[in-house]
Amino acid sequence: RRQYNALRSSGNANDLRGKILRIKVNEDGSYDIPDGNLYPEGRVGTRPEIYVQGNRNPYRISIDRKTGYLYWGEVGPDANSDSMATRGPRGYDEVNQAREAGNFGWPMFVGDNYPYRRFDYATGEPGEAFNPETPVNDSRLNTGIRELPPAKPAFIWYPYAQSPEFPEVGSGGRNAMAGPVYYTDMYPESTRLPDYFDEKLIIYDWVRGWIKLVTMWPNGDYSKMESFMPETDFNALIDMEVGPEGRLYLLEYGSGWFTQNDDSGLSIIEFNPGNRKPVVQELLVDRTSGTLPLTVQASVEATDPEDDDLSYRWTFGDGTSEETTNPQVEHTFREVGDYDITVEVTDGELSTASTPVSVYAGNAAPEVSINIEGNSSFYFPGVPVKYEVEISDKDSDVSDMTSLVVSADYVEGSDMAEASQGHQVMTEATRGKNLIETLDCQACHKLDSESIGPSYMAIAKQYQDSSDAALYLMNKIIQGGAGVWGETAMPAHLDISDADARRIVTWIQSLAGGGRVQESMPAEGVIEDPTLGKQVTQSGVLILSASYTDQGGPNIKPLTGNTTHYLRNSTMSFTNAQNLEGYTTMTYQGNFLLMVPQEPGSFSLNRIDMNGIGSARLMTAFMQPLESGYNFELRLDSPDGKLVGEGAFEPNSNPSGEAPFFQPVTIDIDPVTDGQLHDLYIVSEPAGAEKSGTLVLNSITFMLAN
Repeated sequence: RRQYNALRSSGNANDLRGKILRIKVNEDGSYDIPDGNLYPEGRVGTRPEIYVQGNRNPYRISIDRKTGYLYWGEVGPDANSDSMATRGPRGYDEVNQAREAGNFGWPMFVGDNYPYRRFDYATGEPGEAFNPETPVNDSRLNTGIRELPPAKPAFIWYPYAQSPEFPEVGSGGRNAMAGPVYYTDMYPESTRLPDYFDEKLIIYDWVRGWIKLVTMWPNGDYSKMESFMPETDFNALIDMEVGPEGRLYLLEYGSGWFTQNDDSGLSIIEFNPGNRKPVVQELLVDRTSGTLPLTVQASVEATDPEDDDLSYRWTFGDGTSEETTNPQVEHTFREVGDYDITVEVTDGELSTASTPVSVYAGNAAPEVSINIEGNSSFYFPGVPVKYEVEISDKDSDVSDMTSLVVSADYVEGSDMAEASQGHQVMTEATRGKNLIETLDCQACHKLDSESIGPSYMAIAKQYQDSSDAALYLMNKIIQGGAGVWGETAMPAHLDISDADARRIVTWIQSLAGGGRVQESMPAEGVIEDPTLGKQVTQSGVLILSASYTDQGGPNIKPLTGNTTHYLRNSTMSFTNAQNLEGYTTMTYQGNFLLMVPQEPGSFSLNRIDMNGIGSARLMTAFMQPLESGYNFELRLDSPDGKLVGEGAFEPNSNPSGEAPFFQPVTIDIDPVTDGQLHDLYIVSEPAGAEKSGTLVLNSITFMLAN
């Protein structure tokens, strides 16, 4: 049980783990100990670097730039209920304030100095509760002093449940963070927050998604707490800083755990005391390509913070523009070319421009789809995946499959963005090759033989070891030049975009490797091993990608259609669970769990293909024996939708004695054959009248019907 004993680390004055250190780094890389740390230099059984002792997971920390007070969020243990007679209090997260060096208690105390008991792992017998006034570390693994400084209570503390002391923090999963103390006089008046924020501590919670302002009395004691921007959805704030101009900078991890999150990002919060600009969410077009004449319907989603009337100025990239009071507009392009559509939205005083949307007139992009035989949501280890790529192009013949690129990769969920790069290079090379065939390049260059200009193979070999070759060659294509391969001048191609020039260069560079970047899979086939020989992981995803580039024509740019299909592991964690009713989240030893409510509750796993699924195994876990069971139902599209399966969790005495104890619940599923994606709701209800202990859900595994 050595790893269970934090008295050898956090509670050990002679160990730097579980501490916040305070040192002064010298220019030569050494460091000195400033005055005022918890232990003086030279005291046996202590480390002088320690400023704060007794931390479980201090994350994040912040220094008050005027008072020098230290603030930090303390991520606490997972226990959901008190066990005062045997172990001690339930878990609490903390926001702490250290006005001077001190011992903040862990692992002897948590929250408002709630004491844990000594515990003998050899006999399983609990001992006396620790005393916060005179904490004694008598562990045989302690290498430091026995008598520790008195424990200081937390500044703010809260459990999974509602906090009676701090009701403003709510309930549910916990991950406390301590941000800065804000001082308005440190920042320019034109960009800082209002004086109302002066001297307030800003705290936030990664899981609960809130930001709170904490007002303190002049001596630093807690006064009150209030919500900051409560109507805003923050996507798992993981860091916050104040910029030199007084704005708040937020780093958002994103809503999914251990995944590539589209809603992660760096955000800035600024204060505008007057009229605020309109907010443009998205500019949409019904078509991004098509033959002439090309008529496009464009619409913009925009709002105004003050609900002022909005007007719209549209530009279409062909020298024309239009002003409307309607967020939709129609425009017809009559000449071949690339065009950028933009809209500027104004409230009469201030305006906001949209991001451009590119449209190509003169050719319609092919439509590409991937059909999966059987279930289209999951792969099943050891079960082959049969696929077929379909291409539709009303303007071109699709019998030539040399422009089709099909690839497969098996990656961890967090590596999905990187996994697409290989397919993208293959596609860009194909697009570049087809672009060349629509331009005048063939008059001067051949694939592997010299003409007026060098062959493409020769160019590829000439620059294959140059790190800046791509940019150089792009510039030559667009600007032209002479003197490198002889006196014949290469004409400029000023109408070619940087993106198209890069595609041409990508194809040329691929020739140095013998032709194609890598071989494409066939348009129809079977992937015998869905993990492609790699180790199966619960977050592993099989990615099937397909793209097809048409031939274009004289002065008509070839266009590419592409699609990607994802097959996830048939065992799913609940990191992306939606529509939680009664359920709350928690982590235990790195695992993401859902706590089952002791009243009816539900949550959903969205857009699931149930085709071919015959049963599901719901993995539950509990720390202590439960008094009563739970009934589970699987329903389609709503908590009271079509019932497709049900099962029961029966109380178990936990024969192994280990915690947590995992127990599966098997649910038979009625056939779902409508070919639709469904939001699958997992609905639970206690089976007994009496409230039971805490049951959590770890994962669900879908299994094929026999």
